[in-house]
Amino acid sequence: MRYDAHNDFVAPARAHAQVWRLALGLVLIVVIVIGLNALFGQAVLRLAGEGLHRDITRIETPGQSAAGVLILLYSFLIMTLAAALVTLQLHRRNPLTLLGHWPLMLRQFGATLAVLIAIAIAIIVLPPWGFADPLVPGLSPVTWILLLPVSLVAVLVQTSAEEILFRGYIQQQLAARFRSPLVWMVAPAAIFGLLHYRPDAGANGWLIMAWAAGFALAAADLTARAGTLGPAIALHFVTNASALLILSAEGTLSGLALFRLQIDMADPVALRPYLMIDAMLILIGWLAARLAIRR
Repeated sequence: MRYDAHNDFVAPARAHAQVWRLALGLVLIVVIVIGLNALFGQAVLRLAGEGLHRDITRIETPGQSAAGVLILLYSFLIMTLAAALVTLQLHRRNPLTLLGHWPLMLRQFGATLAVLIAIAIAIIVLPPWGFADPLVPGLSPVTWILLLPVSLVAVLVQTSAEEILFRGYIQQQLAARFRSPLVWMVAPAAIFGLLHYRPDAGANGWLIMAWAAGFALAAADLTARAGTLGPAIALHFVTNASALLILSAEGTLSGLALFRLQIDMADPVALRPYLMIDAMLILIGWLAARLAIRR
């Protein structure tokens, strides 16, 4: 594995790489996110009413309305803000270093995004077509198109926030202290997977968690190879945009989707084939991203 670029990515974190700083930083990020989200929720309750507030705070089936999903996604700005504040105040470095070298990050993001979009179009156009489970219409095409610019930005905000925290802050700080990829790749991936556990999915909850952890490992590898968050953000963005804006499972963050898939998330027979397909798509995207950043 060629992780030479990772050394430059991690270098800004080495000056204040003590484990206690990382542990304290994570605690502070959690406190900031919980506190600001509570204030944000109260603002939504006062300005938009109880219906929308319930839609963005339900753990089991959040985001059944377009407004609810948009508010949820844009609320991830709080996570980005928390990571930036902790990086600046506790680790005494520029929060932009969480992204890697800025111009290079943008170039790698654009190159990876172009390749992944081309693959996504090919998958849509080429056979086989159709799904074993019934699709139902989501947003009307006109409404979907009108909302698409703000929806895409919302997905970018959400995916960038998660990459900044996990592949930026946590991975950088661990790699600055520990040389082994088993630490700085696996530990953030395990946390990422645990946070994606879904109790409403029954036995499938562990499979969803494993899928998320696998994605996190792919994103960590891309970040280490590229030396920036650009490719990981692009892969995350395309993955979530397809799941949130094009085809979403009925009742779970489905408010912005053009189509909704009627499937019982707790049914292992129904869900597992889709998880396998998603895993293969992540594998293809990871390989394509590696080629894109080598050009």
